[in-house]
Amino acid sequence: MNKAYMIKLRGEIIGKTNFEKADPPMGVVFGEIIDSDKVVNYEFIKAFCQVNNIELVEDYPRDELISTRTIEQLEIISPEGLIIKGLGNQISGMNSEGFEVMIEGISYPFYEEEFPNHVKEYEERFKDK
Repeated sequence: MNKAYMIKLRGEIIGKTNFEKADPPMGVVFGEIIDSDKVVNYEFIKAFCQVNNIELVEDYPRDELISTRTIEQLEIISPEGLIIKGLGNQISGMNSEGFEVMIEGISYPFYEEEFPNHVKEYEERFKDK
């Protein structure tokens, strides 16, 4: 069962994520931004990054595709109220396919405690090899 994590940008809730994907050895989790208010789109992310001097990794206006560097004002909060901290966090995606939030460099043992399902899935892949 996946937990729903709240996503806040500058203290305002912009959606949630289930962190359905991961790279446990790198301390990375990422997942689709579920945005019931349809706030998160190319224009919203680009404007926020311009105003707050957030560097972009990719920016293709024609395709409405964008990918950011770390956004300090972005917080991901567990259902228990813990802010999930790592070395960095980003948002990427495009209007036609949706957007994802990623946190990288989450330290152990916290990663293993917070995301045991991802660690277990990763370990299962190498059991019989």
